[in-house]
Amino acid sequence: MVSTLSLSERRALIDWNNRLITIRDQAGLLKLNRTGLYYVPASPTEWELNLRRRIDRLNTDFPYYGSRKIAAVLGEEGFLVSRKRVQSLMAEMGLLSVYPHRRNLSEANPKHKKYPYLLRGVTASYPNHIWGTDITYIRLKGGWMYLTVILDWYSRYVVSWSMSDQLTTDLVLEALEIALSKASPEIINYNGPRNSDQELR
Repeated sequence: MVSTLSLSERRALIDWNNRLITIRDQAGLLKLNRTGLYYVPASPTEWELNLRRRIDRLNTDFPYYGSRKIAAVLGEEGFLVSRKRVQSLMAEMGLLSVYPHRRNLSEANPKHKKYPYLLRGVTASYPNHIWGTDITYIRLKGGWMYLTVILDWYSRYVVSWSMSDQLTTDLVLEALEIALSKASPEIINYNGPRNSDQELR
């Protein structure tokens, strides 16, 4: 029965006042990570909201600005923030800069391991052959929301989605559990945020 419940439904079943069954045992019975039950994401401050909005606006108005230029503009406007912080926020929000095509700027480091893209040359041939996942964010007047979508590559059908104001593991797991309750794909291709200062928990 537990396997038929979504992550949010299982979390709602935790009885914090139960003196007979410990939280650890309840988490085990419900197949939940106990440490995740105690995690409460911190709400973003007004300053951070304004910073994110400004980075998003700069990226929209000047898509060729990189993190260095955006950090410089922010500094002129009174936002004391490092380039590394700007890079992290841009990665978290899925923002990319547009650069002119340049050739032979650098060579791959031979010490770095190369991982092959296993789906190169593979075409989705039927429904539920390949699912793709992605995380993006939607800007709102009072902040932003993160959206996870699971898409069937063959039919382009949205199998499931989930939305949250926090970028956590639960956001992805909830969409995945809903999707797997409907069908089982042969391949799931994950494409999520990278180098984020707020790692998936």
